[in-house]
Amino acid sequence: MAGMDGAAAEVANAELLAALAGRPLVVVDRYSTALRAGYTGPMPIEALRPALGIGCYSAWDPALPGMVVAAEEHTGSRSVPERRGWLRRVRHDAARHLVKLDRPPVIATCHAGAELQELAGAGGTVAAIDAGVRATIEARHLFDDLLRAAGVPAVARIRCVPFERLPSLAELRRAVGSERVVVQAGGVSGGRGTVIVSGDEDMARAARLLGPYRVAAYVDGWPCAVTALSVPDGAGGVGVYVDRPSHETTGVAELGAGPLRGAGHDWSRPWPVPAAALLIECAERIALWGWRRYGVAGLFGLRGLLTPGERVYLSAIRWRCDESTEVSAVNQQAVGVPPFVAAHLVVMLGGRVSWLADPQEFNHVSLLRATQRGGPFCMRLRLRGRSAVRVAAGQGPGVYRLDRDDHPRWVRRAAHPSDARADQGEFLLAGLPAADVVCHPGADLATIEAVTDGATRPFHGPAAASPFTRRVSAAVERLFIPC
Repeated sequence: MAGMDGAAAEVANAELLAALAGRPLVVVDRYSTALRAGYTGPMPIEALRPALGIGCYSAWDPALPGMVVAAEEHTGSRSVPERRGWLRRVRHDAARHLVKLDRPPVIATCHAGAELQELAGAGGTVAAIDAGVRATIEARHLFDDLLRAAGVPAVARIRCVPFERLPSLAELRRAVGSERVVVQAGGVSGGRGTVIVSGDEDMARAARLLGPYRVAAYVDGWPCAVTALSVPDGAGGVGVYVDRPSHETTGVAELGAGPLRGAGHDWSRPWPVPAAALLIECAERIALWGWRRYGVAGLFGLRGLLTPGERVYLSAIRWRCDESTEVSAVNQQAVGVPPFVAAHLVVMLGGRVSWLADPQEFNHVSLLRATQRGGPFCMRLRLRGRSAVRVAAGQGPGVYRLDRDDHPRWVRRAAHPSDARADQGEFLLAGLPAADVVCHPGADLATIEAVTDGATRPFHGPAAASPFTRRVSAAVERLFIPC
């Protein structure tokens, strides 16, 4: 894997500092170590290291912001409710730390909102697109209209119909021409708000969703995702940079992921050329539409399905950073480019980005790399079962490997996904809790990250863990004991 270009990293660092204009960078994210792939690892961009990290989970060396406010350090626990409501729990403590900063902050976060603007305070900046615009772009019942307006080819669109109220199952089947239909509502991700309907029992669950609805024909395929970055070109348009696409695996029981719930991303599995090329073209078209229609730029992600027949269909758009942004940065660094997120923050602050190459050249390289074996992957491990646990062994986050008895052994301190070489038996455990944190059923235990040359497969199918993943996940679970 090639290292990042040192000159480009220096320019990216300088341009981010210029856009910040002396204001402290504050990250507000479930992971207080968000952005770590930019300020650790190859050619680190120190301007990406936050002055303050506000999150649910603790930071660790070397992924340390200047100061950290982590919910679990106050509550001593991880749980599903904590994961969804952590910001409310740390708001007052975070405000105390923000007051200690010498200037109003720039808050790096997934998406804007009134709560975050209040946290930023007078003179503070939330580096994300307008919440109302994002909600419109991500609205599921408007998705097909968005694709048509953007000029996305019909071959990439799933047959679907919007409904204000759900009619009978028979009518839904007629509307989309499919026995199985997919009912979606709202703008939520992670499988919530989606029901695959095969019969009356599923229809009853779908009816509990709050409309309006998007009803689509069911497509059998491997969930996939791609990250894109649009950057104003100074001439009234935008340059669009598209990362290599990933296979996104869902519903892996060994990782504690329920049906339709994301379990991880794999960029190491090769793509068929026509499907990858179409996905990149769709991202370009949507980025141009977003700029023309709403004046929005920066990072966004597309979700889709890659069928056994090697066709790709789009299923959702997320105009924000998401859970894959951290590890996907490895792809950019591998071709000598600083992480997209460095440019994203500059764009959000109205600054100038000069270190990116010609977008068509970059996207051509992404297409070539998409057809090759090897790359990064990440897996999210959640607590299975009904009993609370805590860490009893290990030395916290870092690079581990399995011993002869399949026990995880700590190897070295690390925070960057490329610090772990899966083909040599290594894996990075990121976000592992401290020994005094109690983890309840469904809680995040850690993310498992590494790079591979292609010899190691994290997943064997759209909902199937590989033997490697089963061994590693079972071993990590052995670090925990019942409370």
